[in-house]
Amino acid sequence: MAFVKTSCQTEFASLKERTGLPVGQIAKILGVGYRTIYRWQNGDTYPDPHTLKEMSALAGSQFVRESLSHSHLFKFIDLFAGIGGLRRGFEAIGGKCVFTSEWDEACRKTYLSNFDCDHPIAGDITTVDPDVIPEHDVLVAGFPCQPFSIAGVSKKNSLGRPHGFHCDTQGTLFFDVARLIEHHRPKAFLLENVKNLISHDKGNTFKVIMRTLRDELKYNVQFKVIDGRAWVPQHRERIYIVGFRNDVGFSFDNMILPEPMSGPTLRTILHPQDGSEPTEEPYTTGEHARVSPKYTLSDKLWHYLQGYAEKHRAKGNGFGFGLVYPENVARTLSARYYKDGSEILVAQPGMNPRRLTPRECARLMGFDMPGGRSFKIPVSDTQAYKQFGNSVVVPAVEAVARNMLPGILMSKNRSEAKNFTNPHALSV
Repeated sequence: MAFVKTSCQTEFASLKERTGLPVGQIAKILGVGYRTIYRWQNGDTYPDPHTLKEMSALAGSQFVRESLSHSHLFKFIDLFAGIGGLRRGFEAIGGKCVFTSEWDEACRKTYLSNFDCDHPIAGDITTVDPDVIPEHDVLVAGFPCQPFSIAGVSKKNSLGRPHGFHCDTQGTLFFDVARLIEHHRPKAFLLENVKNLISHDKGNTFKVIMRTLRDELKYNVQFKVIDGRAWVPQHRERIYIVGFRNDVGFSFDNMILPEPMSGPTLRTILHPQDGSEPTEEPYTTGEHARVSPKYTLSDKLWHYLQGYAEKHRAKGNGFGFGLVYPENVARTLSARYYKDGSEILVAQPGMNPRRLTPRECARLMGFDMPGGRSFKIPVSDTQAYKQFGNSVVVPAVEAVARNMLPGILMSKNRSEAKNFTNPHALSV
């Protein structure tokens, strides 16, 4: 889309002035650098329409200054939190986590090592009383996919049994997400799951989820499958389901995604063999040493994997190991990576291939980003592999969250400033 320099410059500069926020705050919220803000303000370059929408939401929101004085724009809860990938994405756009639920002790250890929690972490979400959960604006959850038992509503009625999500999802963990949404009615939610959720049980599972969120809970819901390849050197497709209580004009069509083929290669996340830092986008992890020999596959395991792959090739199957080089992009990292590392084996000249190290897995999932703080890994290698394999691509979550931000701000403005009259505010 083409922009008129004087008009765009005037609009951005005007919106910036109306927010009353310093350059640093605006840069953090928009996820850009200081220089970019100055270029937009001076009209040297031009922000895209979504950025202008974010700025309009900030400018039209009377609670922004007060919220930012407390270092957050909105409150959210983190369900099935794992090691905090969803939390990282929503904190990056100014959110404050006020409740966390995660039942796995090893995940909780990693989570607490990386986040300042001013609240205890709840365990089994199925036993949590909704009334103990603080009020919040956004619910985020990477809920596990479980089988749904679906029966006809008419049959349920004839037997005098309940129907709707209270019945169809009973006994599944999605039910617990639904009951919390029903109880608290957050302004928005983000649910994340594997791509195959759409086709699970011939599509019936996804139909129940959509019917629950749209028809029963009355939310405006959209979903999109996004490949983390745009941000990290890994093909990792996940479905993101976004819901807003009110129609705020949210659309995944407005989300500007990086071109997947222009994403980074494994060279940017691998430990160098010579002990130096990576030559592309170096990480500040403090780990400069050579990779420990313990990550190199034994002769026995390497021979087994080659034989296994050959057996399946002979049958015409695609099963086998994934041998990668620095210029490649990896397959999806799985929670079973600790077993043999077969889906991502790093080639080593003159040697057997090796597994990724846990630190490389942190980079592969976007927990360690260039120039950012190092993600702490306080657990064993086995636990770390499971945790990263079960987690999300952090920059992908942040991109979705950033696309949600104008809607969150507009929803918050609507509920907290009903009597506020601002001729420049966005309507919802």
